[in-house]
Amino acid sequence: MSVYRVCVTYLLRENEGRLEVLLGRKKRGLGTGHWVGLGGKLEPGERVEEAAVREIAEESGVEVVASDLDRRGDLLYLFPHRESWSQRSTVFVATRWQGEPAESDELAPRWFGLDELPLDEMWDDASRWLPGVLTGGQIARTFVFAADLATVASEGPLPDGHAGP
Repeated sequence: MSVYRVCVTYLLRENEGRLEVLLGRKKRGLGTGHWVGLGGKLEPGERVEEAAVREIAEESGVEVVASDLDRRGDLLYLFPHRESWSQRSTVFVATRWQGEPAESDELAPRWFGLDELPLDEMWDDASRWLPGVLTGGQIARTFVFAADLATVASEGPLPDGHAGP
């Protein structure tokens, strides 16, 4: 099974005494309609941090410096019923950036309090790991999706060789 590389970054800010995360409503492509973090596919020869910086700028107009990315882990998504969707994702959190998030042709951004994450409008796996990552945790998991391409059928540890750079 061929797996392509992606990255996702969650921008966090404190606003009126509460922590908020920037999510984007996906407007096209895989996951249309879902709330997602900022990210996407790595280009040939691109390091994962470079891809994260590029994707954040393309999708929200916000500028992040690679050294401000806090790597929180790796996820392996397997879609046995549509193998072309299978991907390995590196997860980052960032608390420093320049600019204000703006809508792009890819995403419509919105800030959410960590106590109001729209988990029922996100990919099914998000409820199993995102709240912990946003509060400082790490993640290294594999999620296998069912035939409906939306529901997690099983999860487990990352296989050898799938964590790290």
